Amino acid sequence: MNRTLRSPLFRKLGRCLSALACGAALGLAAPALASPDEVVMYKDPNCGCCGKWAEHMRSAGFPVKEVASPRMDLVKQEAGVPEALGSCHTAKVGGYVVEGHVPAADVRRMLAEKPAIRGLSAPGMPLGSPGMEGPYPAERYDVVSFDAQGLSAVFSKH
Repeated sequence: MNRTLRSPLFRKLGRCLSALACGAALGLAAPALASPDEVVMYKDPNCGCCGKWAEHMRSAGFPVKEVASPRMDLVKQEAGVPEALGSCHTAKVGGYVVEGHVPAADVRRMLAEKPAIRGLSAPGMPLGSPGMEGPYPAERYDVVSFDAQGLSAVFSKH
């Protein structure tokens, strides 16, 4: 038998059930594994409703990382968000872009269906959308999908 296969280290590795268990068995810190559904949200440092949308996403089970950016125009441009579909914050999740106050249910649906789109947007800041709730009546609004060519279509109605 190969000498490496008989080494104590190899025997420890052979008893591991997963990558995390291997790290623990060797006394190593567990690696930080990014969730495939982790939401990275870029927002203006002075915006309050963006944080409320992040809380909406967290309450729906998404891990959310908030990144303050004073240059949201560049974030949106790099993400390929059509100007007409812009809102206050831009998020990335599962290889898609989520612009504005899109409900978590729509994000889940997009991730499950995996459509051939760049992302979703709730254009503007619709009253009553997640993060925009308040004492005023909720507006009816559409969540719109958009592709790399800038073509858009209604994804859901709220």
